[in-house]
Amino acid sequence: MEHLIAGIGLALMLGLAGAGSAIGLATGGAAVLGLIQKKPEAFGTGLVLSGLPATQGLYGFVGFILFSGDMNAELTMLKAGIILTAGIALGFAGFFSAVHQGKVCATGIHAISNGVDAFGRTMILAAFPEFYAILALTGSILLSQ
Repeated sequence: MEHLIAGIGLALMLGLAGAGSAIGLATGGAAVLGLIQKKPEAFGTGLVLSGLPATQGLYGFVGFILFSGDMNAELTMLKAGIILTAGIALGFAGFFSAVHQGKVCATGIHAISNGVDAFGRTMILAAFPEFYAILALTGSILLSQ
């Protein structure tokens, strides 16, 4: 039973954070396709912004690596519960952070396509949802101690 509970936690942290990144990346990528129709020379700028939501998937993977070693050890119900808790926190924070970061980036990319110098401002605003994924990863790391 402990391995099932811990496995669900691992699946949540990896799957939800990865799915959020995929959605955020697709949102930003779609905006870049609109950008290059108006300003093909701005592809690099759009590419950088559209790639920002990828980090939450990486955070989920870091959490997965961090806790997956516990699956081979003598797993207690307490440790399994901690892994499940970390998975819920990191998975959901990563998911929602990436999705909404993708929206912020897409809006900035759209502004750039309309001639607004919005790259730096978009980077700053995109860091705000990212912060909560970082907090969730930090909390997960502290739970692993």
